[in-house]
Amino acid sequence: MAQGTVQVTHTGTSRWRRRTGEYASLAAALEAAAEGDVLTIAPGTYRENLVVQRSVTLRGPEGSPGSVRIAPVDGVPLTVRASAVVQDLHVEGQDAAAPALLVEEGTPELTDLRIVTRSSAGIEVRGSARPTVRRCTVDNPAGIGIAVVDGGGGVFEECEVVAAAQAGVAVRGGARPRLERCRVHHASGSGLTATGDNSALEAFGCEVYEVRGSGVQITGRATAHLTDCDVHRTTADGVTLDTDAVLTMADCHIHDIPENAVDLRSRSVLTLTRTTVRQFGRNGLSVWDPGTRVDANQCEIFDSTGDYPAVWVSDGATAVLDSCRVHDVPDALFVLDRGSRADVVDSDISQVRNTAVSVSDGATAQLDDCRIRDAATGAWFRDHGSGGTLNNCTLDGTQTGVIVTKGADPTVERCTVDSPAEAGFYVSAGGRGSFLNCRVTGSGGYGFHVIDGCRTTLRKCRTERCARGGYEFADSGSDGAPDSGPVVEDCTSDESTALRQPTAPETVVQTVGRSPGLLGAIPEQRDVAQPQPAAEPEKPARTSKAVLGELDALIGLDSVKREVRALTDMIEVGRRRQQAGLKAASVKRHLVFTGSPGTGKTTVARLYGEILASLGVLEQGHLVEVSRVDLVGEHIGSTAIRTQEAFDKARGGVLFIDEAYALSPEDSGRDFGKEAIDTLVKLMEDHRDAVVVIVAGYTAEMERFLSVNPGVASRFSRTITFSDYGPEELLRIVEQQAEEHEYRLAPGASEGLLKYFTAIPKGPAFGNGRTARQTFEAMVERHASRVAQVEEPSTDDLTLLYAEDLPELP
Repeated sequence: MAQGTVQVTHTGTSRWRRRTGEYASLAAALEAAAEGDVLTIAPGTYRENLVVQRSVTLRGPEGSPGSVRIAPVDGVPLTVRASAVVQDLHVEGQDAAAPALLVEEGTPELTDLRIVTRSSAGIEVRGSARPTVRRCTVDNPAGIGIAVVDGGGGVFEECEVVAAAQAGVAVRGGARPRLERCRVHHASGSGLTATGDNSALEAFGCEVYEVRGSGVQITGRATAHLTDCDVHRTTADGVTLDTDAVLTMADCHIHDIPENAVDLRSRSVLTLTRTTVRQFGRNGLSVWDPGTRVDANQCEIFDSTGDYPAVWVSDGATAVLDSCRVHDVPDALFVLDRGSRADVVDSDISQVRNTAVSVSDGATAQLDDCRIRDAATGAWFRDHGSGGTLNNCTLDGTQTGVIVTKGADPTVERCTVDSPAEAGFYVSAGGRGSFLNCRVTGSGGYGFHVIDGCRTTLRKCRTERCARGGYEFADSGSDGAPDSGPVVEDCTSDESTALRQPTAPETVVQTVGRSPGLLGAIPEQRDVAQPQPAAEPEKPARTSKAVLGELDALIGLDSVKREVRALTDMIEVGRRRQQAGLKAASVKRHLVFTGSPGTGKTTVARLYGEILASLGVLEQGHLVEVSRVDLVGEHIGSTAIRTQEAFDKARGGVLFIDEAYALSPEDSGRDFGKEAIDTLVKLMEDHRDAVVVIVAGYTAEMERFLSVNPGVASRFSRTITFSDYGPEELLRIVEQQAEEHEYRLAPGASEGLLKYFTAIPKGPAFGNGRTARQTFEAMVERHASRVAQVEEPSTDDLTLLYAEDLPELP
C-alpha cells in the first residue's frame, strides 16, 4: 500500500459484496466508506480535518504504532459523530480554540491514540456521546487534558494525561464520565475536576500526581466517587470541595501534599471510607462553613510534615470520625467557632506533639470510647461556650490529660487518665466542667488541679499514686465569690502521697470555697495561691535607706539609681499621704529593664524587691528569676501551669523575667509563648498587689515585645534603661573583685586594663560586668600559672596582678 493512501475494505452482509479500494485522502475514503467498513491508513502525515460520521473502523497499519499523524494547520483534527472504532493514530492539533479530538455523538471506541497537541483540550466529549476510550495518551501543554462537557459521558480505561496547562480531566455542564485505572500527572491546574449541577465523576484505581493545582477538585453542586485512587505530590491541596459538592472516597490514598490533604467548604459533603491521609503540610482534613460535613470511617490520618492540626473543623462545620486513627501529628483535632462540631467514636489518637483535641470559640466535641495516647495535652476546652462530652475515653502518657479554661463547660464521664506528667485534669481561668466517675492514676503532678475558684463539679472521681496529691484546689483570690470553687461529691484517693495514711479511702461531699478546712478529708490539700518555699523567707531586716545605700554603692548605673530612687520616693510619699488620710497617687510598680547582659539588672531587681518590702508594699520582697524555658512547656497546657507556678512562687516578692521578648518571637507562628503572656497578664490583673513583675532584655527586642503586646505594655509603669559599662567602670569592677579576693593591681596593670576594655569588641557577646569578672578570673588563672613556678613566693608574688596577666583579646 503506497504511502499517503487509504485502503478501504468495504464490507456488507454478503461475502460477494466485499470489495477493496484505495484513496488519496482520508476525506475521500471517509466519504466513500459505508457503515462497517474498515479504513486502514498508510504511514504518513495527513494535514486534514477529519469528520467520522459513520460506524466505520479507522486505524493505522498493524505493527507501526504512531506512524500515522493527523495534523492539520488549524481547526479540529479529528471529530467523531458516530459509533466508530478509531485506533493506533497520532493526533496533533494547533488551534487554541478547538480540541484535538472531539467526540460529539454515538458510542465510539477510541483505542491506543496518542494526542500530542497545543489545543484547548486534548480530548473533548460532549452532548450525547458515550465513548469507550482505552489506552489513550494526552500531552497538551496548552490546555485541558480531557474535557467531558455538556451532558457527555463515557468510559476512559487505562488512559494517561502526561501534561496539561489546565486541568488534567475536567467535567462540567452535567457530564458524567467514568475513569478506570487512569493516570493524570504534570497538569498546571487540578488533576481531576468536576463542577456544576448534575456533573458527576467516577474514578476507579486512578492515580493523580505531580499537579500544580489540587489533585481532585469538586465544586458547584457536582458529585464524585473515587475508589482505590492515589492522590499525591500536588502543589496545592490534595482534594478540594466547594459549594455543595459531594464526594465519596473509598480505599484511597492521599499523601505527600504540601498544603491541606482534603479541604471542604460551603456546604460540601465528604464521605471517607478506609482511606489513608499522610505526609501533609497543613491540615489532613480541613472542614469549613455551616452545612459542610465530613464522615470518616476506618480512616488513618498520620505523619504530618507541617505544624498544623491534622483535623480542622471551623465556622459551623461538622466532622464525624468513626473507628479512625490519627497519629504522628503536631495537633490531632481542632474544633473552632459556634456551631462547629466533631463526633469521634471508637478512635485512636496517638503520638501528638501538642494537643490531641482542642475545642474553642463556642464549638462542641463529643468523644465516645476513644483512646488518646502520647500527647502533650489530651483534650483542651478553651473558652466560654465551648464544651461537649468525653465519654468512656482513656488518656495515657499525656503531659496533661484534660484542660478546661476561660468558661468552657464540658462533661467528662467515665474517663481514665493514666500516667500524666503534670496533671490528670486541670481547670483554671473560670473554666467549669463536670467530671463524673473519672479516674487519674500515676500522675507526676496532681490528679485534679482546680485553681482560680473555678466552679467545677467532681462526682465519684478517684485518684491513685499521684505524686503531688490527688486533688488540689486553689482559691479564687481576694475578689472570689463566697460560693466559688468546685463542688466535690463522693471522690476518693488512695492517699499514697499523703502525710497520713488512713485505713480506707475517705470520701468528700463539699462545695469548695475560700473557707479553710473544707477539704480536710482529701489528702494533701493546700492552698497553692500561697508560695511554698522550702523555708519561709525572713522579713527584711534592713530599712529602705540601707538598701538604697547598697544600690548607690553599685558601680555606674547613675540613671538607674535616679529612676529607682524617684519611684521609691513616690511610693513612700504615697504611703505617708494614706496614713495622713489623704488620697495617694496610684503607682504601678511593675517595671521594664532594658539593656545588654551583665549591666546589673538582676541585682537591681533584687534590691528593688527588698526596698518595696521595707516600705510594706510587698510581704517578703524575695526575687524569683525565670526565663522562657521556665514558663513555656512543650505544649500550651503545661505553659499555663508553669506560668501559674512561677507566679505563685513569687507571691509577696518580685517575679523577674529575663529575656522576656523570647516569649513573643518575631516568627511566632504557633509559638506557645503567647499562652505564657496571656496567663501572666491575667495573673497581674487578678493579683495586682501580691507580686511585682519585672521584664528584662535587650533594648530593641524589648521595644518590639511591648509594641506587639499592648496588654503587657499597659501594665508597666516605666522603662529603665541600663547602659553599657565604660572602660573606667569595668576597671573599677576588676579593682573591686581584686580587693574582695585579696589581690592587688601592680603598677601598670590599671592602664593595661583600661586599654584592654577600650579595645575589647562590644558586640552581642560582650557581657559588661560579667566580662569584667571573667577578665579578673582569667588574670587570676594566669597569675597562678606564673607563681606556681616560684619555689618560695613572697606576699607580693602571691597578691600582685600584672598587665601581662591579662588574657588575649577575644
